[in-house]
Amino acid sequence: MTRRLSVAERHAAAEKDLLLEDIADQSSWDQFLVEQAVLTFGRLHNDFSCNNLRDVLPEMGHGFLGAAINSLRSGGIIRHTGRSVPSTSPATHGHRLAVWELTDKGRRLAAERTARARGSAA
Repeated sequence: MTRRLSVAERHAAAEKDLLLEDIADQSSWDQFLVEQAVLTFGRLHNDFSCNNLRDVLPEMGHGFLGAAINSLRSGGIIRHTGRSVPSTSPATHGHRLAVWELTDKGRRLAAERTARARGSAA
């Protein structure tokens, strides 16, 4: 038998669904930019968490961070280090965040993008 949700739980679920819908309605270009920021940050640092990335992204990019991390992880670009840190975002009440690093594939991709950018700047 399925447990019935309380009124508060139904409203919280509806609010969450609306937020996810708003994020999904945004342009995939925005998510791509956040993915590029994650890739660049990973190239410049040995490891990172969403705490680090929130500090370098504009407010609008924060909503895409989870999707970008998941996309890069599924694509084999980043991997979990096995470590976690407490979130510094007040909204998350200090829940644990994964610490990530670039994979060899991610390092190659970052190096190729850097080389292309330098070539087009010349």
